[in-house]
Amino acid sequence: MGDDHDPGTQPEGRAPWERPISHVNRPTPRPRSEPPARTGPAPTTPAPADSGRIRGGRSDEPSDRLSVAELVQRVGRDDATAPPAPEPEPEPEPTRSRTAGWMYRAAPTAVTPDGPTQVGTSPTTRLVESKQRKRRRLRVIGRTGTALLAVMVLAMTGVVWGYLRATDSGFSQVAALDLDSTDVVDPGGQYGDETYLIVGTDTRAGANGGVGAGTVADAEGSRSDTVILVNIPADRSRVVAVSFPRDLDIVRPSCQNWDNDAGKYTSEINPGADNDKLNSAYAFGGPKCLVKVIQKLSGLKIGHFIGMDFSGFESMVNQVGGVEVCATAPLIDDELGTVLARPGKQTIDGGTALNYVRARKVEAEGNGDYGRIKRQQMFLSSLLRSALSNKVLFDPGKLNGFINAFTRDTFVQNVDTKSLVTLGRSLQKVDAGAVTFLTVPTAGTNELGNEIPRLDDIHGIFQAIIDDEPLPGESRKQDAAAATSATAPPATAATPPPAPETTAVAPSSVSVQVSNASGVTGVAAKAAESLGAHGFSIYGVGNYSGTSSATLVRFGPGQQAQAATVAAALPGAQLLETNDLDGIVDVVLGSDFTGTVVAPKPVGSVLHPKIAPKSTVVSGTTVPELPADLAFTNAADDTCA
Repeated sequence: MGDDHDPGTQPEGRAPWERPISHVNRPTPRPRSEPPARTGPAPTTPAPADSGRIRGGRSDEPSDRLSVAELVQRVGRDDATAPPAPEPEPEPEPTRSRTAGWMYRAAPTAVTPDGPTQVGTSPTTRLVESKQRKRRRLRVIGRTGTALLAVMVLAMTGVVWGYLRATDSGFSQVAALDLDSTDVVDPGGQYGDETYLIVGTDTRAGANGGVGAGTVADAEGSRSDTVILVNIPADRSRVVAVSFPRDLDIVRPSCQNWDNDAGKYTSEINPGADNDKLNSAYAFGGPKCLVKVIQKLSGLKIGHFIGMDFSGFESMVNQVGGVEVCATAPLIDDELGTVLARPGKQTIDGGTALNYVRARKVEAEGNGDYGRIKRQQMFLSSLLRSALSNKVLFDPGKLNGFINAFTRDTFVQNVDTKSLVTLGRSLQKVDAGAVTFLTVPTAGTNELGNEIPRLDDIHGIFQAIIDDEPLPGESRKQDAAAATSATAPPATAATPPPAPETTAVAPSSVSVQVSNASGVTGVAAKAAESLGAHGFSIYGVGNYSGTSSATLVRFGPGQQAQAATVAAALPGAQLLETNDLDGIVDVVLGSDFTGTVVAPKPVGSVLHPKIAPKSTVVSGTTVPELPADLAFTNAADDTCA
């Protein structure tokens, strides 16, 4: 195609508007009102994709369209992540250069008395504009689809949430917890923790008689066949589950009688007994009695109870499509018969799973209940890995069935959908390696066949849990700051700092935990009653994990005024700041406590509390070393053991 202009009549052989255009130094564009007249047909040579902007529509309107190069680069790119189009720049008039080719493609115009008038568009321009219009439509559709998807997600979330909320009515409620127990050790150290007691019962009543567990004629009533205490610390960095042997030797307290068939307590009181089995606590006194025993053994504050029978367990396993287990040899039980006919990894259904976790007369294991506990821990680990791999969470059918089975076949206290969902969300970043199963250690059996608890070792295990100390086999992300502080030398201050000045606050705004470190029984309950009578909010009462000669008011950062208000009501009390409390004030009653509690100072009164030295410690709090033979299972362990 020939040139549109006669080069012989132009300076330097070509017109200014025909010279190659540089992105760095572009010629000044002509005013839009005085465009040069164009003659001849519009060129049809394809435009190069190296520079310039493609324009379409009216030539006197600014454009934000992309260059061909930019369009090519953005093909297939997600519109949500694509950068915005650059701001339009002043552009030279459409022209064609021998060097750069057609840098711009504007609609042909003709000069009229009223100014330039568009007379048509080139085929190339129409093609590009068509592609751009299609791209704009796709972009709008994409954005609309994203918005629609967001609305659908929100709607579905609302539906699911409403459904889950509706399942709350399916939970069978039972009285089990003893939240004011004085057996709780270091309540302040457990602030923010979540502790669940999960119990599997061996009742043969109702549907349980049809799942191969036996009938009421074989065993009347109900016993706690499986007892697992689950602790989740306040920072949600791990999960610890401790199993208790069903034949553990205990001192059973006197408890209100439990009618298992009716699922309620009676007015009768069953007297306590020494040298009884752990499973008898549930048989005689139901969930309440069992919680009392476990709370005394562990020192943990049990805030939630979940009970489940045989049929409920079988149903839930079936709803998730079975669970994978592994055995090094066939599993044969003297009572249940052949549970697993072959070794190796295999997926088992609810009926087989029930026998798998129940079998405790396996000659090859030779250790009674401990072999069963190990299998239970491995089974729960496998179930957890399955859930974390989204086999259940993202399968609506399985999730729906599991939820229905869970609510239908469990009996609970202080458990509802909202708390479970909230807890689940807080544990989303906890992987299987941070979930550890432990078994309380024993020292053989006594003449009654009961497992003898090693109380010192048990104390050490639960103190390590309360103090959030590392456990064997545990793999979790350690907090760098905590690791640094652990290696820092202890404070050596011998004298207390000068008393700071603060003002009293309203007692009702202070949440107080009263802990007994005096060595005298009952003083914490009396002090708590007196503080409550003066308007303080009592969070809990319990025993501290050691003894102290001084009465201390422990508080966290930002709680000094609250702590000083409490200390003013306890003559001689000293303030001690700590990092293990969050929002509560912990009163540690020492041997110097006389039982006197005075009225708090009026709100706004100036207080000068006595500050305890930073080196102050409560004696007897050193945690014994964990036993070398402590049995444990890490949930990430999928070996065939």
